[in-house]
Amino acid sequence: MTPVDVVLIGRNEGARLVAALTSVAGTARQVVYVDSGSTDDSIAEARRIGATVVELDMSVPFTAARARNAGFDALEAPELVQFIDGDCALVPGFLDAARAHLEAHPRLGMVTGWRSEIHRDASLYNQLTDFEWRRPAGEILACGGDMMVRAEAFQGVGGFDPTVIAAEDDEFCTRLRKAGWVLERIPAEMTRHDANMHRFREWWIRAVRTGHGFAQVGHLHPDYFVKERRRVLVYGLALPLFILIGAFLWWGLPVLGLFAYALNYLRTAQGLMREGLPRAEAFRHAILLTLSKFPNLIGMATFHWRRLRNAQMRIIEYK
Repeated sequence: MTPVDVVLIGRNEGARLVAALTSVAGTARQVVYVDSGSTDDSIAEARRIGATVVELDMSVPFTAARARNAGFDALEAPELVQFIDGDCALVPGFLDAARAHLEAHPRLGMVTGWRSEIHRDASLYNQLTDFEWRRPAGEILACGGDMMVRAEAFQGVGGFDPTVIAAEDDEFCTRLRKAGWVLERIPAEMTRHDANMHRFREWWIRAVRTGHGFAQVGHLHPDYFVKERRRVLVYGLALPLFILIGAFLWWGLPVLGLFAYALNYLRTAQGLMREGLPRAEAFRHAILLTLSKFPNLIGMATFHWRRLRNAQMRIIEYK
């Protein structure tokens, strides 16, 4: 049986980290916790359960990608590595299921499962996050940061890109696919996540970060996030300019622009219902998805402004 190691990353996660550490204790050969400057008891809690602790040098800009690389480097002779964020708890049985799937399919470089929110209905933002996690099983292009990876595949592509501050998991998965590996989501519960997002401001900043990811990963891989970037440019930039300029030309042009937004909102809600969301939730979530193009645009502009000035890519924290 192929041994599985676990890499956990986090900072000031409190009780969520304790739950994460408890969920992996005794299930893996090695557990490495990578801490990025916590001021709570995170490091002590990790050592209490016997995890190897890696403390990042915070004089260097932090990214989740850099933390995951540091955790992998601290493992001894890894073969299969499960990456988990510190605000997630591993579901019992997933490591065995993922390991068996990788052992049975040698072309697979990585497998993931289903992540879900612990407190899904605590806020509209948690609900939307939970929906984002729940994607169909089967062959995939990319996934979030919770994943089990072959060490051979990880090393072959050089791990995560530490300069990518958002969607670093998408960027890593893209390189895996380009290296010839197959990626798959298996129909199994993997982790329980605690977004703990209750304010509009938190959601907005998270959407800014998402836009930064669209732009940065799209810059590195022009064939990826194409639709996402196009939607942001159309609904976050072109259509507002059309409405603004049209207001000086003919009153009907702004009306047409607003009608386009209304149509996009209705199509979004219908798409959510087709994917299984209840009607009331679909119409509420569609409001956020329609609005998201504006913070996404801010994030995309932030990346390109940093790139043009050769500035450091620093993380965008929403909490």
